[in-house]
Amino acid sequence: MGCCDDPTEPVKVNRSDLVQVQERYGNLQRELFTGDPEKVMAKELRNANTYLLELAALRAHYASVRKQAIALLEKSSQSVLERISEAEANSEIGLAAKQRLEQLANDKGLFGNLFKGSS
Repeated sequence: MGCCDDPTEPVKVNRSDLVQVQERYGNLQRELFTGDPEKVMAKELRNANTYLLELAALRAHYASVRKQAIALLEKSSQSVLERISEAEANSEIGLAAKQRLEQLANDKGLFGNLFKGSS
């Protein structure tokens, strides 16, 4: 066995991992078709990556999902928040984006919060 992965070798998939992914996909489909899609999307946001959070903040059909996605965005998504706050300045979504931008600007991080009283 070599020290490094060979990119020419096909990726071997663990059968149990494949079954878990298929089961999760089936459960998600069932929830979307039989449940409340808005609640399903809101629940899935907690496990979403940055790209999907940004996409939901920009384009999700439900305003509640968009607001939740905006609340979960971090500093790396500042340009997306600015875009939303400018494009939708007179709406709830635009206001939520502006508030999140202000929160991120005022966030001093873990050490800033820990040592703010000791100065």
